[in-house]
Amino acid sequence: MPQRTVLIVLFDGVQSLDVTGPLEVFAGAEKQWPGSYRIRTASLGGAPVRTSSGLTLVPDAALTAEPDPHTLLVPGGQGTRLPDPELTEWLRAHGPRAERLVSVCTGAVRLAQAGLLDGRRATTHWAYCDSLARNHPAVDIDPDPIYVRDGHIATSAGVTSGIDLALALVEEDLDRETALTVARHLVVFLRRPGNQAQFSAQLATQTARREPLREVQRWITEHPDADLSVEALAARALLSPRHFARAFHAETGMTPGRYVDRVRLEHARRLLEDTTDGVEEISRASGYGTPEAMRRAFVKALGAAPAEYRRRFRPTAPAR
Repeated sequence: MPQRTVLIVLFDGVQSLDVTGPLEVFAGAEKQWPGSYRIRTASLGGAPVRTSSGLTLVPDAALTAEPDPHTLLVPGGQGTRLPDPELTEWLRAHGPRAERLVSVCTGAVRLAQAGLLDGRRATTHWAYCDSLARNHPAVDIDPDPIYVRDGHIATSAGVTSGIDLALALVEEDLDRETALTVARHLVVFLRRPGNQAQFSAQLATQTARREPLREVQRWITEHPDADLSVEALAARALLSPRHFARAFHAETGMTPGRYVDRVRLEHARRLLEDTTDGVEEISRASGYGTPEAMRRAFVKALGAAPAEYRRRFRPTAPAR
C-alpha cells in the first residue's frame, strides 16, 4: 500500500477544528493501517500560527521545505477574510501538483483566490457562499451540500463537515470498515453523504416575528404527520390561506410547503438514524403516507433512498 502524504496548510486566524478534525481522521486511519498516511502541517516560514480561537499551533515545517504531497488540505477561518499574496502564490504554484486538493470551510476562498477553483463546482460554509460566488464568478458555487467532489478537488462546508469529507477520503483510500471504525472512535455517529444539506429546516429559515406564525412553525416541527396543508396551517394562524402563505414567506424566507418538506425530511432522517423502526412506519410518522413518497423525497434531497441512508449511518440496522 503506498503511503499518502497529507499536508495541512496553517496560517494566522485559521479555524482550529478545520485543522484538527480532518487531522484526527487521517491519524486514526494511520493507527489502523501503519504506513498509510504521513501527516504534516506547514506554514509560511514555518512560524507558529494563532488560530481564530486563540490557540497556538506549531507547524512541522515551512511550506517551502515540504515536497508536493498526495493530499494538500487548506482549512478555513477568519484568516481567510484578508488576502495573503505570498500564500496565494504558493497555492497557485503547488496546488495543481497535488494529486488531491482539499479545502475545509472558507479554505475554498484561499483556493479561489489562487484561481484553483475556476470552472469547478465547489462549496463552502453557507454564510460565505454568496460572497464567494460574487467575488469569483468563474467558480460554480453550490451552497447546499456538506462537501463537493469535482475531479481531484474536494471542497467542504463549515467546520465539522471537514470530518465528513476526510472520512470519505479514507474510505476511498483504504476501505469502508476503516472509515467506520475511525468515525466510531471519534464518536461521529453519522457519516453524512456529501450531498446532505448543510443545515436543518429550523436553521435554514428565520423565526417568524408574529406569535401566530411562530406557533405554526412549532406545530409543524412537533406534528410532521398532521395535515400540514396551507389551508390547515392558515386556520391555526387565524389567517386566510393567501394571507398566511404571503406572511409566512415574508417572515421566514421560505414558503410553507418548502418548510414542511424540510421538517418532514429531517424528522424521517432522525428516525432512520436513531431507531430500528421500519421504513413504512417512519414514512407514516413523518407525514409521507407511503414509503414510495418518502423514497422520492430522500432521493431528490439526499441522492440516496431511505434504506441506503440508514445503511450509511447504521450499517447493521435492519432496513425493513
